[in-house]
Amino acid sequence: MRSLPAAALLAALALHCHAPAAQETVGAEALRARAEAGEVRAMRSLAESYYLGRGGVAQDFTAAAHWYRKLAARGEAGAQTTLGLMYARGWGVAPNLAEARRWWSLAAAQNDPGAQHNLGMIYLQGQGVARDLPQALHWFRRAAEGGHVAAQRIVGLMYFDGKGVARDVEAGLTWLTIAAENGEEGAQQALQTIGDKASAQQRSEARARAQEWMKAHPPR
Repeated sequence: MRSLPAAALLAALALHCHAPAAQETVGAEALRARAEAGEVRAMRSLAESYYLGRGGVAQDFTAAAHWYRKLAARGEAGAQTTLGLMYARGWGVAPNLAEARRWWSLAAAQNDPGAQHNLGMIYLQGQGVARDLPQALHWFRRAAEGGHVAAQRIVGLMYFDGKGVARDVEAGLTWLTIAAENGEEGAQQALQTIGDKASAQQRSEARARAQEWMKAHPPR
């Protein structure tokens, strides 16, 4: 896998998004008052409103970062992942990959697949850390096992190419098949491109292993 320039790396980072909160029936000021009183649901709604520019407020990444930081400090993995992304991209805060990595590490420890994927990306590309392919694969694999389809594709390619791990064609095809079955277009294209580099038996075995894995890990 070739290294990406910094801009492409940032585009590849994953954002953890909760399902949109139910629309509040109160105004933005009343919602802000509830958030300032410490009501977690209101804090989350306000952070998302500022992030997306909805709910009667203009998009304001600085305000969004303020409220995501409060949620992240309470241990909310989704907020930690989003705040890390904002630090990585410099949205509402000064760009700081070390701070991004700190928040992603906290979220990854809570098994947040988006944070795990993002840690994999920075280790894969050596952005803010020494390039470390085994460490990248570790985090991509955890994200893949949590259902992150882009991570499933990357794990498949790393196994197939022997990047950060001994080459294992069947394992690579298995993860690519899982990602492809989950609708990941890059994995679907990769299977078409590299399928003829594996034997019919390897392809058949990979399909069987992928089906077993998917039965044991239904979509969340």
